[in-house]
Amino acid sequence: MKTLWIYLYAIRITIQTLPKLKHAQKLPDDPYGPKGQAIYKIPQSVSKRVIKKTKTKVTVTGLEQIPEGPVLFASNHQGLFDILLLLGYIERPIGFIAKKEIKKIPLIRSWMKELQCVFIDRSNRRAAIKVIEDGVNSLKRGQNMVIFPEGTRSKGGPIVPFKSGSLRLGTRAEVPIVPITINGTHLMLEANDGKMKQADVSLTVGEPLMPEAYKNLKSQKIADIIYERVKSNLK
Repeated sequence: MKTLWIYLYAIRITIQTLPKLKHAQKLPDDPYGPKGQAIYKIPQSVSKRVIKKTKTKVTVTGLEQIPEGPVLFASNHQGLFDILLLLGYIERPIGFIAKKEIKKIPLIRSWMKELQCVFIDRSNRRAAIKVIEDGVNSLKRGQNMVIFPEGTRSKGGPIVPFKSGSLRLGTRAEVPIVPITINGTHLMLEANDGKMKQADVSLTVGEPLMPEAYKNLKSQKIADIIYERVKSNLK
């Protein structure tokens, strides 16, 4: 019953953002930076309110390590609540690479479009290349992007070595790559057969890998460095 109530609560407060979405759509889109800052607080607020309703305790450390300007956040992926956690607590406008199926969800897809998110069809390799190009363009326009280099949710299992492909967003845009370690979100849903429960969740920002440090490294070496920095903060 609690799970259904939280779902309905999330739907209700999302619908209530419709007037603000229409306002966001009218804001000048170029340059993107000011627009991103203006609209970011709406999805941030919704995300925090939903997490708060689960009575989950969130601990955030390391925000001071995030460099100025656009960055690529590379995070481990434990559960569905990871996206709400990042939207709510990173304190920066962020966009995601999302599955194409999310485009079927009204209002959510519109907010994601305003946040410069890009959608991927995993069954289409050629389309995946276009996604990288779109993500690079979002970074160059001033939006921060988030990737989950594991490629799937671990659901509390061991963190999987990172795939190097998605990190090309950062290297091609020549922006800092910032490791993010999430711990505990799987306990909010995946560990309970789909029932929402409160949990103790942490989000830790690790040491960024700057462009001057990775410019002469191979893609897999970059992926390995970020993987180790994420894993080192996973307790």
